[in-house]
Amino acid sequence: EPIVLDADRQPTAVSIRSGRLFAADLYSQNEIERIADHAPAQLALLDRFEAEALATVASELRTVQHALHANAGQIAPLEAQIASLTEELSGLPALEEQLRGLALAAAAPGSDDGGAINQAHAEKALRDREQRAVDGLRRYLREFDGQVASLNGQIGARAALLFSAEVGGGPNAEAVAAVKRIALECGAQIDVALTAARQALANTQAELTQAAQHFQVRHNEQELAFRALIEQRETAQAQATERSRLERQRNHLLAQQAVQAELGTQLAALREQRQALLQQLATLRDRRFAIRRRVAETITTQLAGRIRVGVRQSGDVQQYADLLAAALRSAHVRTNTVVPKLVQAFWPDRLAAAVRAGDPRPLVDEAELSSDQARKVLDALGGSETLFQLECVDLGDTPTIELNDNGEYKPSLALSTGQKCTAVLPILLLDSANPLLIDQPEDNLDNRFIFEHVVGSLCAAKASRQLVFVTHNPNIPVLGDAERVFVLDSDGTRAFVARAGGVDDCRHEILTLLEGGAEAFAQRQLRYGCMHGNAA
Repeated sequence: EPIVLDADRQPTAVSIRSGRLFAADLYSQNEIERIADHAPAQLALLDRFEAEALATVASELRTVQHALHANAGQIAPLEAQIASLTEELSGLPALEEQLRGLALAAAAPGSDDGGAINQAHAEKALRDREQRAVDGLRRYLREFDGQVASLNGQIGARAALLFSAEVGGGPNAEAVAAVKRIALECGAQIDVALTAARQALANTQAELTQAAQHFQVRHNEQELAFRALIEQRETAQAQATERSRLERQRNHLLAQQAVQAELGTQLAALREQRQALLQQLATLRDRRFAIRRRVAETITTQLAGRIRVGVRQSGDVQQYADLLAAALRSAHVRTNTVVPKLVQAFWPDRLAAAVRAGDPRPLVDEAELSSDQARKVLDALGGSETLFQLECVDLGDTPTIELNDNGEYKPSLALSTGQKCTAVLPILLLDSANPLLIDQPEDNLDNRFIFEHVVGSLCAAKASRQLVFVTHNPNIPVLGDAERVFVLDSDGTRAFVARAGGVDDCRHEILTLLEGGAEAFAQRQLRYGCMHGNAA
Protein backbone atom coordinates (compact mmCIF):
# COMPACT_ATOMS: atom_id res chain seq x y z
CA GLU A 1 0.00 0.00 0.00
CA PRO A 2 1.55 3.35 -1.01
CA ILE A 3 2.10 5.74 1.90
CA VAL A 4 1.10 9.37 1.25
CA LEU A 5 3.21 11.99 3.02
CA ASP A 6 2.34 15.59 3.83
CA ALA A 7 4.54 18.62 3.05
CA ASP A 8 6.69 17.84 6.10
CA ARG A 9 7.13 14.25 4.88
CA GLN A 10 4.96 12.86 7.66
CA PRO A 11 2.59 9.95 6.90
CA THR A 12 -1.10 10.73 6.43
CA ALA A 13 -4.29 8.64 6.48
CA VAL A 14 -4.88 9.29 2.76
CA SER A 15 -5.18 6.10 0.69
CA ILE A 16 -4.36 6.25 -3.00
CA ARG A 17 -6.04 2.93 -3.70
CA SER A 18 -9.34 3.71 -2.04
CA GLY A 19 -9.30 7.45 -2.68
CA ARG A 20 -8.22 7.18 -6.34
CA LEU A 21 -6.07 10.33 -6.25
CA PHE A 22 -4.67 9.12 -9.55
CA ALA A 23 -4.19 5.97 -11.57
CA ALA A 24 -1.65 5.07 -14.22
CA ASP A 25 -2.56 3.61 -17.62
CA LEU A 26 -0.07 0.85 -18.48
CA TYR A 27 -0.03 -0.93 -21.85
CA SER A 28 2.29 -3.37 -23.56
CA GLN A 29 2.14 -4.01 -27.29
CA ASN A 30 0.31 -7.30 -26.62
CA GLU A 31 -2.18 -5.43 -24.46
CA ILE A 32 -2.91 -3.00 -27.30
CA GLU A 33 -3.65 -5.93 -29.61
CA ARG A 34 -5.81 -7.57 -26.94
CA ILE A 35 -7.90 -4.42 -26.65
CA ALA A 36 -8.62 -4.58 -30.37
CA ASP A 37 -9.72 -8.22 -30.06
CA HIS A 38 -11.78 -8.18 -26.86
CA ALA A 39 -14.93 -6.15 -26.18
CA PRO A 40 -14.45 -6.12 -22.36
CA ALA A 41 -10.96 -4.64 -22.79
CA GLN A 42 -12.36 -2.00 -25.15
CA LEU A 43 -15.06 -1.13 -22.63
CA ALA A 44 -12.45 -0.84 -19.86
CA LEU A 45 -10.45 1.50 -22.12
CA LEU A 46 -13.45 3.76 -22.72
CA ASP A 47 -14.32 3.73 -19.00
CA ARG A 48 -10.90 5.18 -18.15
CA PHE A 49 -11.92 8.48 -19.73
CA GLU A 50 -14.73 8.93 -17.17
CA ALA A 51 -13.38 6.72 -14.40
CA GLU A 52 -14.61 8.84 -11.50
CA ALA A 53 -18.16 9.27 -12.82
CA LEU A 54 -18.44 5.59 -13.71
CA ALA A 55 -16.96 4.55 -10.36
CA THR A 56 -19.73 6.54 -8.66
CA VAL A 57 -22.38 4.81 -10.78
CA ALA A 58 -20.78 1.41 -10.15
CA SER A 59 -20.87 2.03 -6.39
CA GLU A 60 -24.54 2.99 -6.56
CA LEU A 61 -25.26 -0.07 -8.70
CA ARG A 62 -23.61 -2.35 -6.14
CA THR A 63 -25.71 -0.79 -3.37
CA VAL A 64 -28.95 -1.33 -5.31
CA GLN A 65 -27.96 -4.89 -6.29
CA HIS A 66 -27.21 -5.75 -2.65
CA ALA A 67 -30.60 -4.31 -1.67
CA LEU A 68 -32.28 -6.41 -4.38
CA HIS A 69 -30.50 -9.54 -3.14
CA ALA A 70 -31.64 -8.83 0.43
CA ASN A 71 -35.16 -8.10 -0.84
CA ALA A 72 -35.28 -11.45 -2.66
CA GLY A 73 -34.09 -13.15 0.52
CA GLN A 74 -37.13 -11.71 2.33
CA ILE A 75 -39.69 -12.34 -0.40
CA ALA A 76 -38.89 -16.02 -1.02
CA PRO A 77 -39.63 -17.30 2.54
CA LEU A 78 -42.74 -15.12 2.77
CA GLU A 79 -44.07 -16.61 -0.46
CA ALA A 80 -43.39 -20.10 0.88
CA GLN A 81 -45.16 -19.32 4.18
CA ILE A 82 -48.18 -17.83 2.42
CA ALA A 83 -48.40 -20.84 0.08
CA SER A 84 -48.31 -23.21 3.07
CA LEU A 85 -50.99 -21.19 4.89
CA THR A 86 -53.16 -21.08 1.78
CA GLU A 87 -53.08 -24.86 1.61
CA GLU A 88 -53.92 -25.14 5.31
CA LEU A 89 -56.78 -22.64 5.01
CA SER A 90 -58.32 -24.51 2.09
CA GLY A 91 -60.25 -26.58 4.65
CA LEU A 92 -61.84 -23.56 6.34
CA PRO A 93 -64.98 -23.29 4.12
CA ALA A 94 -65.88 -26.96 4.73
CA LEU A 95 -65.32 -26.52 8.46
CA GLU A 96 -67.57 -23.46 8.58
CA GLU A 97 -70.22 -25.34 6.61
CA GLN A 98 -70.21 -28.09 9.25
CA LEU A 99 -70.61 -25.51 12.02
CA ARG A 100 -73.50 -23.86 10.18
CA GLY A 101 -75.18 -27.25 9.91
CA LEU A 102 -74.83 -27.81 13.64
CA ALA A 103 -76.15 -24.33 14.36
CA LEU A 104 -79.17 -24.91 12.11
CA ALA A 105 -79.83 -28.25 13.80
CA ALA A 106 -79.75 -26.59 17.22
CA ALA A 107 -82.22 -23.95 16.05
CA ALA A 108 -84.56 -26.44 14.33
CA PRO A 109 -88.34 -25.84 14.57
CA GLY A 110 -89.75 -26.86 17.92
CA SER A 111 -86.57 -25.94 19.80
CA ASP A 112 -87.28 -23.32 22.42
CA ASP A 113 -83.69 -22.61 23.43
CA GLY A 114 -81.86 -23.21 20.11
CA GLY A 115 -80.98 -19.53 19.80
CA ALA A 116 -79.53 -19.47 23.32
CA ILE A 117 -77.45 -22.56 22.62
CA ASN A 118 -76.04 -21.09 19.40
CA GLN A 119 -75.24 -17.86 21.24
CA ALA A 120 -73.52 -19.83 24.01
CA HIS A 121 -71.38 -21.71 21.46
CA ALA A 122 -70.48 -18.42 19.75
CA GLU A 123 -69.38 -16.93 23.08
CA LYS A 124 -67.37 -20.06 23.89
CA ALA A 125 -65.58 -19.74 20.54
CA LEU A 126 -64.91 -16.07 21.29
CA ARG A 127 -63.40 -17.00 24.68
CA ASP A 128 -61.03 -19.36 22.89
CA ARG A 129 -59.95 -16.55 20.54
CA GLU A 130 -59.47 -14.21 23.49
CA GLN A 131 -57.26 -16.75 25.20
CA ARG A 132 -55.28 -17.28 22.01
CA ALA A 133 -54.68 -13.51 21.73
CA VAL A 134 -53.44 -13.23 25.34
CA ASP A 135 -51.20 -16.30 24.98
CA GLY A 136 -49.87 -15.00 21.67
CA LEU A 137 -48.91 -11.66 23.18
CA ARG A 138 -47.16 -13.28 26.14
CA ARG A 139 -45.30 -15.65 23.82
CA TYR A 140 -44.19 -12.77 21.57
CA LEU A 141 -42.90 -10.76 24.53
CA ARG A 142 -40.90 -13.77 25.75
CA GLU A 143 -39.33 -14.14 22.29
CA PHE A 144 -38.60 -10.42 22.16
CA ASP A 145 -36.96 -10.56 25.59
CA GLY A 146 -34.74 -13.38 24.32
CA GLN A 147 -33.67 -11.24 21.37
CA VAL A 148 -32.83 -8.32 23.65
CA ALA A 149 -30.94 -10.62 26.02
CA SER A 150 -28.84 -11.97 23.15
CA LEU A 151 -27.59 -8.43 22.40
CA ASN A 152 -26.41 -7.74 25.93
CA GLY A 153 -22.62 -7.64 26.19
CA GLN A 154 -22.06 -8.15 22.43
CA ILE A 155 -20.11 -4.93 21.80
CA GLY A 156 -17.79 -5.53 24.74
CA ALA A 157 -17.22 -9.14 23.71
CA ARG A 158 -16.40 -8.16 20.13
CA ALA A 159 -14.00 -5.43 21.32
CA ALA A 160 -12.25 -7.94 23.60
CA LEU A 161 -11.96 -10.38 20.69
CA LEU A 162 -10.54 -7.83 18.25
CA PHE A 163 -8.22 -6.10 20.70
CA SER A 164 -6.54 -9.07 22.31
CA ALA A 165 -3.58 -8.81 24.67
CA GLU A 166 -1.26 -9.39 21.71
CA VAL A 167 -2.79 -6.55 19.70
CA GLY A 168 -2.71 -4.17 22.64
CA GLY A 169 0.79 -5.01 23.84
CA GLY A 170 2.94 -3.39 21.16
CA PRO A 171 4.45 0.08 20.69
CA ASN A 172 0.95 1.43 19.83
CA ALA A 173 -0.59 0.12 23.05
CA GLU A 174 -1.83 3.55 24.13
CA ALA A 175 -3.56 4.24 20.78
CA VAL A 176 -5.05 0.74 20.73
CA ALA A 177 -6.30 1.15 24.30
CA ALA A 178 -7.99 4.42 23.35
CA VAL A 179 -9.89 2.75 20.51
CA LYS A 180 -10.85 -0.19 22.71
CA ARG A 181 -12.03 2.18 25.45
CA ILE A 182 -14.37 3.94 23.00
CA ALA A 183 -15.94 0.61 22.07
CA LEU A 184 -16.26 -0.54 25.69
CA GLU A 185 -17.88 2.72 26.80
CA CYS A 186 -20.38 2.45 23.97
CA GLY A 187 -21.06 -1.17 24.88
CA ALA A 188 -21.61 -0.27 28.53
CA GLN A 189 -24.16 2.41 27.60
CA ILE A 190 -25.99 0.03 25.29
CA ASP A 191 -26.01 -2.71 27.94
CA VAL A 192 -27.58 -0.31 30.48
CA ALA A 193 -30.32 0.51 27.96
CA LEU A 194 -30.83 -3.19 27.19
CA THR A 195 -31.08 -4.02 30.91
CA ALA A 196 -33.72 -1.31 31.31
CA ALA A 197 -35.61 -2.70 28.32
CA ARG A 198 -35.58 -6.20 29.77
CA GLN A 199 -36.85 -4.87 33.12
CA ALA A 200 -39.72 -3.16 31.31
CA LEU A 201 -40.51 -6.43 29.55
CA ALA A 202 -40.40 -8.34 32.86
CA ASN A 203 -42.80 -5.82 34.47
CA THR A 204 -45.15 -6.17 31.51
CA GLN A 205 -45.02 -9.95 31.71
CA ALA A 206 -45.95 -9.80 35.40
CA GLU A 207 -48.90 -7.52 34.66
CA LEU A 208 -50.00 -9.79 31.83
CA THR A 209 -49.86 -12.82 34.15
CA GLN A 210 -52.27 -11.09 36.52
CA ALA A 211 -54.52 -10.06 33.64
CA ALA A 212 -54.45 -13.62 32.28
CA GLN A 213 -55.50 -14.97 35.66
CA HIS A 214 -58.39 -12.53 35.72
CA PHE A 215 -59.34 -13.69 32.24
CA GLN A 216 -59.18 -17.32 33.39
CA VAL A 217 -61.54 -16.67 36.32
CA ARG A 218 -64.09 -14.93 34.07
CA HIS A 219 -63.76 -17.64 31.43
CA ASN A 220 -64.27 -20.36 34.03
CA GLU A 221 -67.44 -18.65 35.28
CA GLN A 222 -68.73 -18.35 31.71
CA GLU A 223 -67.80 -21.96 30.96
CA LEU A 224 -69.83 -23.18 33.95
CA ALA A 225 -72.85 -21.26 32.69
CA PHE A 226 -72.32 -22.76 29.22
CA ARG A 227 -72.22 -26.29 30.59
CA ALA A 228 -75.31 -25.69 32.69
CA LEU A 229 -77.20 -24.59 29.60
CA ILE A 230 -76.00 -27.53 27.50
CA GLU A 231 -76.91 -30.07 30.17
CA GLN A 232 -80.55 -29.02 29.84
CA ARG A 233 -80.84 -30.59 26.39
CA GLU A 234 -79.84 -34.11 25.49
CA THR A 235 -79.34 -33.30 21.80
CA ALA A 236 -77.17 -30.32 22.62
CA GLN A 237 -75.03 -32.49 24.89
CA ALA A 238 -74.41 -34.96 22.07
CA GLN A 239 -73.29 -32.17 19.70
CA ALA A 240 -71.41 -29.99 22.20
CA THR A 241 -68.12 -31.90 22.12
CA GLU A 242 -67.99 -32.10 18.33
CA ARG A 243 -69.09 -28.51 17.96
CA SER A 244 -66.46 -27.30 20.44
CA ARG A 245 -63.78 -29.29 18.60
CA LEU A 246 -64.79 -27.75 15.29
CA GLU A 247 -64.87 -24.26 16.81
CA ARG A 248 -61.31 -24.71 18.11
CA GLN A 249 -60.17 -25.79 14.65
CA ARG A 250 -61.96 -22.82 13.12
CA ASN A 251 -60.35 -20.42 15.62
CA HIS A 252 -56.95 -21.85 14.79
CA LEU A 253 -57.58 -21.34 11.08
CA LEU A 254 -58.92 -17.82 11.65
CA ALA A 255 -55.71 -17.02 13.55
CA GLN A 256 -53.72 -18.47 10.62
CA GLN A 257 -55.85 -16.37 8.25
CA ALA A 258 -54.85 -13.24 10.18
CA VAL A 259 -51.20 -14.30 9.97
CA GLN A 260 -51.60 -14.84 6.24
CA ALA A 261 -53.12 -11.37 5.83
CA GLU A 262 -50.24 -9.79 7.72
CA LEU A 263 -47.69 -11.74 5.68
CA GLY A 264 -49.54 -10.66 2.53
CA THR A 265 -49.22 -7.01 3.56
CA GLN A 266 -45.50 -7.50 4.18
CA LEU A 267 -45.11 -9.26 0.84
CA ALA A 268 -46.92 -6.48 -1.03
CA ALA A 269 -44.63 -3.90 0.58
CA LEU A 270 -41.55 -5.93 -0.34
CA ARG A 271 -42.72 -6.33 -3.93
CA GLU A 272 -43.37 -2.60 -4.15
CA GLN A 273 -39.89 -1.98 -2.75
CA ARG A 274 -38.47 -4.39 -5.32
CA GLN A 275 -40.13 -2.60 -8.21
CA ALA A 276 -38.69 0.70 -6.98
CA LEU A 277 -35.23 -0.87 -6.71
CA LEU A 278 -35.50 -2.38 -10.19
CA GLN A 279 -36.47 1.01 -11.59
CA GLN A 280 -33.50 2.55 -9.78
CA LEU A 281 -31.28 -0.17 -11.25
CA ALA A 282 -32.52 0.58 -14.77
CA THR A 283 -31.98 4.32 -14.27
CA LEU A 284 -28.40 3.79 -13.10
CA ARG A 285 -27.65 1.52 -16.07
CA ASP A 286 -29.07 4.17 -18.40
CA ARG A 287 -26.83 6.72 -16.72
CA ARG A 288 -23.82 4.46 -17.14
CA PHE A 289 -24.60 3.99 -20.82
CA ALA A 290 -25.07 7.74 -21.35
CA ILE A 291 -21.59 8.38 -19.92
CA ARG A 292 -20.04 5.72 -22.16
CA ARG A 293 -21.87 6.99 -25.24
CA ARG A 294 -20.62 10.51 -24.52
CA VAL A 295 -17.05 9.18 -24.24
CA ALA A 296 -17.41 7.31 -27.56
CA GLU A 297 -18.76 10.40 -29.33
CA THR A 298 -15.96 12.57 -27.92
CA ILE A 299 -13.26 10.11 -29.05
CA THR A 300 -14.78 9.86 -32.53
CA THR A 301 -14.85 13.65 -32.83
CA GLN A 302 -11.28 14.09 -31.58
CA LEU A 303 -9.91 11.49 -33.98
CA ALA A 304 -11.46 13.34 -36.93
CA GLY A 305 -12.82 10.49 -38.97
CA ARG A 306 -9.78 8.22 -38.73
CA ILE A 307 -11.33 6.05 -36.03
CA ARG A 308 -14.97 5.62 -35.05
CA VAL A 309 -16.04 4.44 -31.59
CA GLY A 310 -19.55 3.38 -30.58
CA VAL A 311 -21.37 1.71 -27.68
CA ARG A 312 -24.53 -0.39 -27.83
CA GLN A 313 -26.57 -0.58 -24.65
CA SER A 314 -27.32 -4.00 -23.17
CA GLY A 315 -25.64 -5.78 -26.05
CA ASP A 316 -23.75 -8.38 -23.98
CA VAL A 317 -26.10 -11.27 -23.12
CA GLN A 318 -23.42 -13.70 -21.95
CA GLN A 319 -24.21 -13.35 -18.24
CA TYR A 320 -27.91 -13.86 -19.03
CA ALA A 321 -27.17 -16.97 -21.09
CA ASP A 322 -24.84 -18.40 -18.41
CA LEU A 323 -27.50 -17.88 -15.73
CA LEU A 324 -30.12 -19.74 -17.78
CA ALA A 325 -27.73 -22.54 -18.70
CA ALA A 326 -26.89 -23.13 -15.03
CA ALA A 327 -30.56 -23.08 -14.00
CA LEU A 328 -31.63 -25.49 -16.76
CA ARG A 329 -28.73 -27.91 -16.39
CA SER A 330 -30.88 -30.48 -14.57
CA ALA A 331 -34.08 -29.80 -16.55
CA HIS A 332 -33.36 -32.54 -19.13
CA VAL A 333 -33.37 -30.12 -22.07
CA ARG A 334 -30.66 -29.34 -24.60
CA THR A 335 -29.38 -26.10 -23.10
CA ASN A 336 -27.25 -25.30 -26.16
CA THR A 337 -30.51 -25.19 -28.16
CA VAL A 338 -33.05 -23.89 -25.64
CA VAL A 339 -30.96 -21.14 -24.01
CA PRO A 340 -30.13 -19.23 -27.24
CA LYS A 341 -33.81 -19.30 -28.21
CA LEU A 342 -34.89 -17.91 -24.84
CA VAL A 343 -32.18 -15.22 -24.88
CA GLN A 344 -33.18 -14.18 -28.39
CA ALA A 345 -36.92 -14.05 -27.64
CA PHE A 346 -37.11 -12.59 -24.13
CA TRP A 347 -35.50 -9.84 -22.10
CA PRO A 348 -34.56 -11.36 -18.72
CA ASP A 349 -37.25 -9.59 -16.67
CA ARG A 350 -39.94 -10.51 -19.24
CA LEU A 351 -38.89 -14.16 -19.14
CA ALA A 352 -39.16 -14.08 -15.33
CA ALA A 353 -42.69 -12.67 -15.64
CA ALA A 354 -43.64 -15.34 -18.19
CA VAL A 355 -42.37 -18.11 -15.91
CA ARG A 356 -44.25 -16.68 -12.90
CA ALA A 357 -47.45 -16.67 -14.97
CA GLY A 358 -46.94 -20.42 -15.47
CA ASP A 359 -48.25 -20.31 -19.07
CA PRO A 360 -46.07 -22.25 -21.56
CA ARG A 361 -47.67 -20.64 -24.63
CA PRO A 362 -45.39 -17.55 -24.83
CA LEU A 363 -42.34 -19.84 -24.68
CA VAL A 364 -43.79 -21.95 -27.48
CA ASP A 365 -44.99 -19.04 -29.64
CA GLU A 366 -42.11 -16.57 -29.18
CA ALA A 367 -39.08 -18.73 -28.36
CA GLU A 368 -40.26 -21.56 -30.63
CA LEU A 369 -39.79 -24.21 -27.96
CA SER A 370 -41.68 -27.46 -28.08
CA SER A 371 -44.48 -27.92 -25.56
CA ASP A 372 -42.34 -30.40 -23.66
CA GLN A 373 -39.36 -28.02 -23.58
CA ALA A 374 -41.54 -25.12 -22.45
CA ARG A 375 -43.03 -27.15 -19.61
CA LYS A 376 -39.60 -28.30 -18.44
CA VAL A 377 -38.32 -24.70 -18.48
CA LEU A 378 -41.30 -23.57 -16.37
CA ASP A 379 -40.79 -26.44 -13.92
CA ALA A 380 -37.05 -25.73 -13.59
CA LEU A 381 -37.33 -21.95 -13.17
CA GLY A 382 -40.68 -21.63 -11.39
CA GLY A 383 -40.33 -20.66 -7.73
CA SER A 384 -36.54 -20.64 -7.93
CA GLU A 385 -34.04 -17.98 -6.93
CA THR A 386 -33.15 -17.70 -10.62
CA LEU A 387 -36.30 -15.65 -11.22
CA PHE A 388 -35.05 -12.95 -8.88
CA GLN A 389 -31.63 -13.07 -10.54
CA LEU A 390 -33.21 -12.75 -13.99
CA GLU A 391 -34.92 -9.52 -12.95
CA CYS A 392 -31.61 -7.80 -12.27
CA VAL A 393 -29.02 -9.64 -14.42
CA ASP A 394 -26.73 -7.13 -16.10
CA LEU A 395 -26.81 -7.05 -19.90
CA GLY A 396 -23.49 -5.29 -20.41
CA ASP A 397 -22.87 -2.50 -22.89
CA THR A 398 -20.85 -3.55 -25.93
CA PRO A 399 -18.31 -1.19 -27.57
CA THR A 400 -17.07 -1.06 -31.14
CA ILE A 401 -13.81 0.40 -32.45
CA GLU A 402 -13.61 0.87 -36.22
CA LEU A 403 -10.75 2.04 -38.43
CA ASN A 404 -11.31 4.14 -41.54
CA ASP A 405 -9.57 2.09 -44.22
CA ASN A 406 -9.71 4.09 -47.46
CA GLY A 407 -13.19 5.39 -46.73
CA GLU A 408 -14.59 2.14 -45.32
CA TYR A 409 -14.94 1.68 -41.57
CA LYS A 410 -13.79 -1.78 -40.51
CA PRO A 411 -14.34 -3.26 -37.02
CA SER A 412 -11.22 -3.97 -35.01
CA LEU A 413 -11.73 -7.75 -35.16
CA ALA A 414 -11.47 -7.63 -38.97
CA LEU A 415 -8.17 -5.70 -39.00
CA SER A 416 -4.60 -6.89 -39.45
CA THR A 417 -2.25 -6.74 -36.47
CA GLY A 418 -0.76 -3.46 -37.59
CA GLN A 419 -4.20 -1.97 -38.28
CA LYS A 420 -5.39 -3.03 -34.82
CA CYS A 421 -2.60 -1.03 -33.24
CA THR A 422 -3.38 1.83 -35.61
CA ALA A 423 -6.98 1.81 -34.36
CA VAL A 424 -6.26 1.56 -30.62
CA LEU A 425 -3.06 3.55 -30.08
CA PRO A 426 -4.52 6.98 -30.96
CA ILE A 427 -7.26 6.42 -28.37
CA LEU A 428 -4.64 5.70 -25.70
CA LEU A 429 -2.90 8.98 -26.54
CA LEU A 430 -5.99 11.14 -26.10
CA ASP A 431 -6.29 13.56 -23.21
CA SER A 432 -6.56 11.98 -19.80
CA ALA A 433 -5.63 12.89 -16.28
CA ASN A 434 -3.73 9.60 -15.85
CA PRO A 435 -0.04 9.05 -16.62
CA LEU A 436 0.41 6.75 -19.62
CA LEU A 437 3.12 4.12 -20.04
CA ILE A 438 3.37 2.10 -23.30
CA ASP A 439 5.95 -0.58 -23.94
CA GLN A 440 7.24 -0.51 -27.55
CA PRO A 441 4.28 1.06 -29.35
CA GLU A 442 6.20 0.91 -32.64
CA ASP A 443 5.83 -2.87 -32.95
CA ASN A 444 3.68 -3.69 -35.99
CA LEU A 445 3.54 0.01 -36.95
CA ASP A 446 5.38 1.59 -39.87
CA ASN A 447 7.45 4.74 -39.43
CA ARG A 448 5.07 6.79 -41.54
CA PHE A 449 2.20 6.15 -39.12
CA ILE A 450 4.47 6.86 -36.17
CA PHE A 451 5.55 10.16 -37.71
CA GLU A 452 2.13 11.28 -38.92
CA HIS A 453 -0.02 10.16 -36.02
CA VAL A 454 1.88 8.96 -32.96
CA VAL A 455 4.37 11.82 -32.78
CA GLY A 456 1.67 14.42 -33.38
CA SER A 457 -0.50 12.89 -30.67
CA LEU A 458 2.46 12.84 -28.30
CA CYS A 459 3.14 16.52 -28.76
CA ALA A 460 -0.53 17.37 -28.24
CA ALA A 461 -1.02 15.14 -25.20
CA LYS A 462 2.15 15.83 -23.24
CA ALA A 463 0.97 19.27 -22.18
CA SER A 464 -1.81 17.70 -20.08
CA ARG A 465 -0.50 14.30 -18.97
CA GLN A 466 2.70 12.44 -18.25
CA LEU A 467 3.79 10.06 -21.03
CA VAL A 468 6.34 7.27 -20.59
CA PHE A 469 7.45 5.14 -23.56
CA VAL A 470 9.77 2.16 -23.79
CA THR A 471 10.90 2.27 -27.41
CA HIS A 472 13.50 1.36 -30.00
CA ASN A 473 12.21 3.92 -32.48
CA PRO A 474 14.14 7.22 -32.57
CA ASN A 475 11.18 9.18 -33.92
CA ILE A 476 9.32 8.89 -30.63
CA PRO A 477 11.89 10.59 -28.35
CA VAL A 478 13.38 12.92 -30.99
CA LEU A 479 10.34 14.15 -32.92
CA GLY A 480 8.17 13.80 -29.85
CA ASP A 481 10.59 16.16 -28.04
CA ALA A 482 11.02 13.98 -24.95
CA GLU A 483 11.90 15.98 -21.85
CA ARG A 484 13.74 13.09 -20.20
CA VAL A 485 15.45 10.14 -21.86
CA PHE A 486 16.70 7.15 -19.88
CA VAL A 487 19.15 4.96 -21.78
CA LEU A 488 19.12 1.41 -20.41
CA ASP A 489 21.89 -1.13 -20.66
CA SER A 490 22.42 -4.57 -19.22
CA ASP A 491 25.29 -6.57 -17.81
CA GLY A 492 23.55 -9.80 -18.80
CA THR A 493 21.93 -10.23 -15.43
CA ARG A 494 20.22 -6.98 -14.67
CA ALA A 495 19.42 -3.70 -16.39
CA PHE A 496 20.75 -0.32 -15.32
CA VAL A 497 20.46 3.31 -16.43
CA ALA A 498 23.48 4.07 -18.59
CA ARG A 499 22.58 7.70 -19.19
CA ALA A 500 19.73 10.09 -18.45
CA GLY A 501 18.91 13.57 -19.65
CA GLY A 502 17.22 15.47 -22.46
CA VAL A 503 17.31 14.46 -26.13
CA ASP A 504 20.42 16.55 -26.72
CA ASP A 505 22.13 15.07 -23.66
CA CYS A 506 21.51 11.56 -24.98
CA ARG A 507 22.16 12.36 -28.65
CA HIS A 508 25.06 9.92 -28.93
CA GLU A 509 23.11 7.00 -27.47
CA ILE A 510 20.07 7.76 -29.63
CA LEU A 511 22.23 7.93 -32.73
CA THR A 512 24.15 4.77 -31.83
CA LEU A 513 21.40 2.56 -30.42
CA LEU A 514 18.33 3.70 -32.34
CA GLU A 515 19.77 4.91 -35.66
CA GLY A 516 22.49 2.25 -35.97
CA GLY A 517 25.38 4.72 -35.55
CA ALA A 518 26.58 7.90 -37.30
CA GLU A 519 27.82 6.09 -40.39
CA ALA A 520 24.53 4.27 -40.91
CA PHE A 521 22.65 7.51 -40.43
CA ALA A 522 24.93 9.33 -42.90
CA GLN A 523 24.58 6.61 -45.53
CA ARG A 524 20.79 6.69 -45.24
CA GLN A 525 20.89 10.45 -45.53
CA LEU A 526 23.08 10.17 -48.64
CA ARG A 527 20.87 7.48 -50.19
CA TYR A 528 17.66 9.27 -49.35
CA GLY A 529 19.11 12.52 -50.62
CA CYS A 530 20.16 10.91 -53.94
CA MET A 531 16.78 9.26 -54.27
CA HIS A 532 15.12 12.59 -53.64
CA GLY A 533 17.34 14.23 -56.27
CA ASN A 534 16.63 11.51 -58.84
CA ALA A 535 12.94 11.70 -58.10
CA ALA A 536 13.09 15.46 -58.55
